Amino acid sequence: MKKAIIGLFATLFTLLTLAAVAGYWGYQTLLTYADTPIKITQAQELDVKRGTNFNQFISLLESEQLIEEGWKLKWLVRIKPELAGIRSGLYELEPTDTLNSLLAKVISGKEKSFAVTLLEGQTVKEWQLVLEQQPRLTLSEDIFAQVLRENGDDSGLPEGKFFPDTYHYIAGSSERALLNKSYKKMQLELDKAWQGRQQGLPLKSAYELLILASIIEKETGKASERPWIAAVFINRLRKGMRLQTDPTVIYGMGDRYKGNITRKDLRETTAFNTYRINGLPPTPIAAPSLAALQAAAHPADVDYFYFVSRNDGSHVFSKTLNEHNRAVNKYQRNR
Repeated sequence: MKKAIIGLFATLFTLLTLAAVAGYWGYQTLLTYADTPIKITQAQELDVKRGTNFNQFISLLESEQLIEEGWKLKWLVRIKPELAGIRSGLYELEPTDTLNSLLAKVISGKEKSFAVTLLEGQTVKEWQLVLEQQPRLTLSEDIFAQVLRENGDDSGLPEGKFFPDTYHYIAGSSERALLNKSYKKMQLELDKAWQGRQQGLPLKSAYELLILASIIEKETGKASERPWIAAVFINRLRKGMRLQTDPTVIYGMGDRYKGNITRKDLRETTAFNTYRINGLPPTPIAAPSLAALQAAAHPADVDYFYFVSRNDGSHVFSKTLNEHNRAVNKYQRNR
């Protein structure tokens, strides 16, 4: 009897030992499985739809051929229940990803981020075309005017009121959220520029500062010249001289502009032809950069009234019309 009991205990001990060994082996197998690289050779997207449960998620990984032996993942989640807390979204997977790192992305909700750059010096119309070409971005008609209205601006004049910058979004985002950030940033920077402006500027409002900044932005690509360009326009406004700046003419021509301005174009009276109108045009003509806003608010202390392009991105500045004409002959007429 005693020998039978001892034998029974020995058998139970052996079975328990085998079970423990088997359990440990199984546990290690699952951990190794979780560290296995996913089966891709180049980056790809994984779209986890809203409402996807964990079993459906495993089926998705298998259908995308990212993993094999999905049953192991079912056992792994029993050991680590926190792995079941997946979030919907679009995720970027890399060839270096393991099942563990994939799960970490989906559990944390670290969705793929997209970026769109809205360039300074471009118009709302040009930005609209850029946004229409962006992947995974929900589009709507007349979005710029919509954002204005949502921020209490019923003017219907969005030009220049959005800040040029690089903006990030996730799949399914709308233009509205992105442009709302752009609008608020421009209003913040414009208010700062207006409040900190040089005293005595011939500008009646922050909006006029914005209009001037947009012209400065279009007139030069050389950052160091912006305060001098600003000074020329400010000096002209003070003297009651017309601004006579080609970018405003081009803006007023709209789709009629094909790369050249004729004398007829310069003589045509439009709201934006600063060869024909006094003062500033009625709206900005593009999105000014922060540097252009600052230049408009703090023009250089120089007494120039004219400038002409050297055709290399820089300009020759002149105090008198005679000096200006000589510069035009040299750099534009090759005389």
